Amino acid sequence: MRLTQHLKQITYGGNDGIVTTFAIVAGFAGAEAEGAAGIGALAVLVFGLANLFADGVSMGLGEFLSTRSARALYRAERARVLAGADGAALVRMLEARGLSQPTAARAAACLEESPDLVADLLAGAGVAMPDLRGARPLVDGLVTFGAFLTFGLVPLLPYLLAGPEAGSLGASVGASLLALVALGALRARATGEALWRALAEVLGVGVLCALVAFAVGAIVG
Repeated sequence: MRLTQHLKQITYGGNDGIVTTFAIVAGFAGAEAEGAAGIGALAVLVFGLANLFADGVSMGLGEFLSTRSARALYRAERARVLAGADGAALVRMLEARGLSQPTAARAAACLEESPDLVADLLAGAGVAMPDLRGARPLVDGLVTFGAFLTFGLVPLLPYLLAGPEAGSLGASVGASLLALVALGALRARATGEALWRALAEVLGVGVLCALVAFAVGAIVG
């Protein structure tokens, strides 16, 4: 499986997993900072794990249904465009892209030797969405679920490894930041964009959400 084929699912699921799970940690930390009683590390672990699996399943199913619906819509649109397609439609499409009428007619005559190519050209010109015939909804859903769980577990690792009573907010913050850095680096490697830009965007979203969760926990707690 090539990384770029599922970059959307890995980035979306991984980033949301880190942010969503750490929001639980930050929310409880904010409540404790305001003197809320009875909130311990065990509560963070229990609520964090429950949220991790519930949201992971929700995101995986959401990606599955979304991809399947988009694929069905593409196929319907493609069929609609091709239903009224003929040689004249191909000529008009080529003319619209800058060819003169005689040149477009000659090119269309050559292209008609490959009906599948003609269909792809006409569908590409008439359907305002990417070709989703090869989309795999089940795989996309599983990748999203796996990325969410893998990255989302990181903020809870200090509580799992050291024991719920020994887990610390500082270790969770550090682990979450490292996970966000890894996700940003993964995105930069797959897309070829500047590393600093990918890291800034991923870290910016994560830090902002953590601050919001901490503030809400402090206000409500």
